[in-house]
Amino acid sequence: MSKSLDTNKLEREVKSMYQEVAVSADAEFHFETGRDLAERLGYDPDTLTYVPDEAIDSFAGVGYYFDLAALEPRERVLDLGSGSGMDSFYAAMNVTETGSVTGVDMTSEQLEKAASLAADNGFHNVTFREGYIEELPFEDGSFDAVISNGVINLSPEKDRVFEEASRVLKSSGRLALSDIISERQLPESIKTDADLWAACIGGAEQTDEYTGSIEAAGLEVLELRENTQYEFVSEQAANACGKYGVKSISLSARKQ
Repeated sequence: MSKSLDTNKLEREVKSMYQEVAVSADAEFHFETGRDLAERLGYDPDTLTYVPDEAIDSFAGVGYYFDLAALEPRERVLDLGSGSGMDSFYAAMNVTETGSVTGVDMTSEQLEKAASLAADNGFHNVTFREGYIEELPFEDGSFDAVISNGVINLSPEKDRVFEEASRVLKSSGRLALSDIISERQLPESIKTDADLWAACIGGAEQTDEYTGSIEAAGLEVLELRENTQYEFVSEQAANACGKYGVKSISLSARKQ
């Protein structure tokens, strides 16, 4: 009988890792963090000047997708796995004060940091809610756009995440995200390693399975591209990437 992923352990590992990202952004992780990473991925330096520095320091995204999201003033945006709020604040600059951004995260340290940064920096249209991306605490059709960066791969229930994203989107609403996927099937030794899941590797699905889950939730994938500027920094993570084609992608989809 094959070993299975301990989802309770996974949740503890993910919370522990991202608690540390929130309070010690300069610590060593499997992945890179901070402003240099954000700018290399494609974030506009001028827009970043308006984002709180502490949120940028804890940025642990895997790609850039805001050109695909095409956010407009007055729109309502939901950020799945909002962390310390970097993408939520960046989105707020796109929707302006006439729109709103809601971040949802399960890690209390990240939520406390993000909420404090929003209050201290005058982001009155940005709020943060505790919750799980597999069970969103919002009504149907609440948002014009759903965004996410490097988070959905962490979920053992990706089908459920996309179903929930579709549910809370308005008709013709958009999903735009960056995430980690794999070109080849990962072995059980990696898929059942909670530490490698928390490092954004163990949960990487093959591309066709990932997009298939999106489409099964009633969303049409419009564009998918590889983020060649993203790379893992630890040797263990880099080896998995080289052997199984684990890589970062950005995509956009529309609710049908």
